[in-house]
Amino acid sequence: MGLMDVLTAVIWGIVEGITEWLPVSSTGHMILLEQFINFKNEEFSEMFLVVVQLGAILAVVLLFWERIWPFQRKDKSAPMVKGKIMGMWGKIIVACLPAAVVGLLFDDIIDEVFYNPYVVAGALIIYGVLFILVENWNKGRSPAITSVADMGYDVVIIIGIFQLLAAVVPGTSRSGATIIGALLLGVSRGAAAEFTFYLAIPVMFGASLLKILKSGFHFEFMGTVTLFTGMIVAFFVSLFVIRYLMNYIRKHDFKAFGYYRIILGVLVLAYFLFAGGFQAA
Repeated sequence: MGLMDVLTAVIWGIVEGITEWLPVSSTGHMILLEQFINFKNEEFSEMFLVVVQLGAILAVVLLFWERIWPFQRKDKSAPMVKGKIMGMWGKIIVACLPAAVVGLLFDDIIDEVFYNPYVVAGALIIYGVLFILVENWNKGRSPAITSVADMGYDVVIIIGIFQLLAAVVPGTSRSGATIIGALLLGVSRGAAAEFTFYLAIPVMFGASLLKILKSGFHFEFMGTVTLFTGMIVAFFVSLFVIRYLMNYIRKHDFKAFGYYRIILGVLVLAYFLFAGGFQAA
């Protein structure tokens, strides 16, 4: 591996940091990007696509630290453990169970059956249309749930099932699926996006750890440098994008992302229909 691979890691890190948090499907962008810019080592490429997410998730941990860390030492008169935050983690774990179980049991089968440009393009377009339809249906309605703390276990389980759709069908977008599910359940846009960020912590840490264990991480020094470069870039880009999204949805709905998904899905479909074949990573 060389300097060109490091440059590739920078570009992929930028794309990961942007598309992981916006409901536009990081998979859809990555399979299109890798047709033009890719690593020389295919095995490394497969691992990089998953492990680079660690950089993105660390941005969530940093930005929401006070809301997700359940232990405290500053106020000795207060309980050592924050009950509300521990309760929230219970909901996060419950919501992640469907995707975790299916991912562990069927990860390789899902990649083999569903990881192709036509499925990805179809998911981009279908969920883009759903975003527009859900936002039109939601127009003028007041959300019944305005904070993550107000979500019950019945709500988070259904959101977890929507997350499962993203785990099975590439191009769905994990954040896109969970946000659509939350909106249909009467959750506000801000709370839906925030809970989506929290769900990503165990999901992406788990997926990255599993990929590292499978690969054995037997890459040379430049491979390690390349991987950490991508993670660092994804981290800093994610800091900006998460802040941007939370500010954006205070004044806007998600329809713009729906239109973007439809356009991207058409582009992905057109490229692979007319420009040549697709090689699964």
